[in-house]
Amino acid sequence: MNPDQLFHSALEAHRQGQLPQAERLYRQLLAAMPQHAHGQHYLGVLCHQCERYQEAIEHISAAIRLLPGNPDQHNNLGLALRASGQLEAAIHQFQQGLKLAPDDNDLRQNLAATQLAADQPEAALLTYREALRCAPQDADIRTGLHHALQALGNHAQKSGNFPQAAQCFQELMQLEPGNAAWHYNLGNAWREQGQAMQAAACYRQALILAPADADIHNNLGNVLRELQQLPEAIACYERALELNPELFHARVHLLHQRQHACDWRTLDEDIHEIRRWVREFPDAQVSPFAFLAMPGTTPQEQLQCAKQWTQSRHGKLLGSPPLSSRTTRNKDKLHIGYLSCDFRLHPLASLVTEMLERHNRDNFSISAYSYGIDDGTPARRRLMQAVDNFVDIRPLSIQQAAQRIHADHVDILIDLTGYTQASRSAILALRPASIQASWLGFPGTMGATFVDYLISDAILTPATAQADYAEKLALLPHAYQPNDTQRPVADTPSRAACGLPEQGFVYCCFNQSFKITPEVFACWMRLLHHQPGSVLWLLESNTTASANLRQTATSHGIDPGRLIFAPRIPLDQHLARHAHADLFLDTQPYNAHTTASDALWMGVPLLTCQGTSFASRVAASLLHAAGLPELITSSLADYEALARKLASSPALLQQYRQHLLAARTSSPLFDTPGFTRDLETLYRTWWQAHCNT
Repeated sequence: MNPDQLFHSALEAHRQGQLPQAERLYRQLLAAMPQHAHGQHYLGVLCHQCERYQEAIEHISAAIRLLPGNPDQHNNLGLALRASGQLEAAIHQFQQGLKLAPDDNDLRQNLAATQLAADQPEAALLTYREALRCAPQDADIRTGLHHALQALGNHAQKSGNFPQAAQCFQELMQLEPGNAAWHYNLGNAWREQGQAMQAAACYRQALILAPADADIHNNLGNVLRELQQLPEAIACYERALELNPELFHARVHLLHQRQHACDWRTLDEDIHEIRRWVREFPDAQVSPFAFLAMPGTTPQEQLQCAKQWTQSRHGKLLGSPPLSSRTTRNKDKLHIGYLSCDFRLHPLASLVTEMLERHNRDNFSISAYSYGIDDGTPARRRLMQAVDNFVDIRPLSIQQAAQRIHADHVDILIDLTGYTQASRSAILALRPASIQASWLGFPGTMGATFVDYLISDAILTPATAQADYAEKLALLPHAYQPNDTQRPVADTPSRAACGLPEQGFVYCCFNQSFKITPEVFACWMRLLHHQPGSVLWLLESNTTASANLRQTATSHGIDPGRLIFAPRIPLDQHLARHAHADLFLDTQPYNAHTTASDALWMGVPLLTCQGTSFASRVAASLLHAAGLPELITSSLADYEALARKLASSPALLQQYRQHLLAARTSSPLFDTPGFTRDLETLYRTWWQAHCNT
C-alpha cells in the first residue's frame, strides 16, 4: 500500500476501535514516511487513549513541527500534557489552539478545565464565562462555571479576600438558590467582613435548606454572639452539639459563651473535657483565647493549645517562602508597623495612642495597619494622626496585606490582636517583616514560629517561665502596658445616678462577665456577708449574666439587690463614676487589663490574686509599676482576708487612693514618655541582635 492507503487504513481501524491494528499501520506508515504529520498526530492520539502519555506528547509535538497551524493538534497535545500532569504546558497549548481557532469552544472548555485543575480559578472563571457567551445553553459549561466559582470563592476565603469570596458565593446562590452550601459560605464571607446581620440571614437560609448541618448552627451561634444575642447563640451551639457531639469548637464556643452568661452549671466537667482534647487531639481547634479564661488550665497546656491552633489555622502558610529578605544592616531609622483590628474607640486604642504619639520620629518611622472598622470617632481620628502612615488593609487578602507591609519596608511588625476575635495573625505567617512580635491584645503565647518576641515584663513572665512560651520573652523594665495620660474624665455623677445607695462600702469589678468564676464570686458573696450594708458594683456585660449572678447571690444567702450593675457608657463618664468605688476586686485566672489601669488612674485601690499564667498576672504587673505590691496576693484565702481588712480600714484605703492619684505623675505605670523610650530601646536591642545573626 502507498502512504495514503496506509494512513486511511490506519485511520479506519482507529475509528472502529481496533487500536493494536491501527497502531501497527501508523507505525508502518511512519517507518516509511516519518514526515507524515497526520500519521504522527493520530498515533499520538492513539497513545493517549492507551495512557502512554509521553509517547503521545512526542508524536503530537512532531506533528505540530511538521504541520504548524492546526488547532486540533494543539488541543490534543494539551490533553496529553494535562493527562501527564503538565498543566502549565497544557494551558499553553490550548491557548495556542485558540489563537488559531478563536471560535472553537471545545478548546476553550479544555483550557478552562485545565486552569481550574492548575489552581487558577480566577482565570478558569473568565474562560468559562467566555465559553458560556458562545454557547449559553451548554450544560457542561454551566457546570464548569459553577466549579470555577466555587473554587475561586474557597480560594478567596482561605486567602482572606473576603469581598471576592462574597461575590462568588452570591453568584452561586443566584444560580443555584437551593444549595445550602452557597448560603453558608456567603455567610462566612459576610462575617469575616464584620457584617454580622447579613451573615446571620445567610446562615438562617442555609438552615432552612439543611436543618441538620451542625456547622451552620455553630456559625450562626458565632454571629449571634457578635450581635449580643447571647441566649440565642448558646441555643445554636447546643443544637450543633446535639447534631454532632464531636464538633469540638462548638463545645468550646458553648463553654465560653456560658462563661459570658455566668452559667456555671457544667463548667468543671466541660473544662476537664476540653483540657483532655488539647492533650490528646491536635486537630481539636480549641480557641487559645477561650482556653486562657478556663480556670485550671496551665501555662504548658496554653502553649500546647496555641501551637495546635497555629498549625491547624496557618499550617499551609507556614510552608510559604518568607516575604522578608531579613535585611541585617544597621539603620539609623527603623520602620515599626503596628497591626490591629482595634484602631477605634476600643480599650486597646486607648492604651497605645499616646505611646504612638510619643515615638521619636528622628529614630523611628511609625505605620499602623488597620483591618477593623472605621467607627468615625475622635479616638479613631486621634490614632490616625498619631502615626506617620495609617493603612486600611480591610479590603486586602492575607497575601496582599503581607505584601503591602513588606513593600513598605517594615523592619519590626507588632501584632496587637493575636488570637482574639477578628485575628489576622496569618499575615505574620508570611513573614512580611524581619522581626515580628506579639503585644497587648492576646495575653499569652501564640505558639507560633513566626512570632519572634512576646513583649512582657518580669512580673508577668519571670525568667523561669520561658519554657511556657514559643516566643522569646522581651522584658520591659516596668509594666508591659502603656497608658494614656490625656484621657478625658467627665464630671463626677452622684451615687444615686450610678444606682448606688447613699451609704455603704462599694466593692467594684468592671471586668467582662466571662472573667468571673464561681470560686471568685463565692468569695465576693462572703465579703458582702461580712460587711453589712456593702454592695458589689459590676459591669452589666449582658442581661443574662446579670440575672444569673443575682440568682447565684440568692443561693449564697445574699440579697440580689446588693448587686448593682453599671450600664456601658462613654469612657469619660465611666472613668468619672470610679469616684464612688472603694475597692476594685480583680478576677482570677483572667485578670483586669485596661479596666485595672482605668481604676488605678482614677485612684481606686485594686486587689488581685496572682496566678502562674500571663493573663493571671497582669494586675500584679500594674500594681508593681504603680508602687502598690502589697495589694497582690497569691491565694484566694489571702485575697479574701486582705479584702476584709481593707473594707474595715478606711484610713488605709484613703492612703492608697492618695498614693495612686500622686502616682499619675510619679510612677512608671503612668510615665508614657518613659515607657515609650524603654520600648524603643527594646526595638533597638532586637535589631542589633538581628544584625549580628
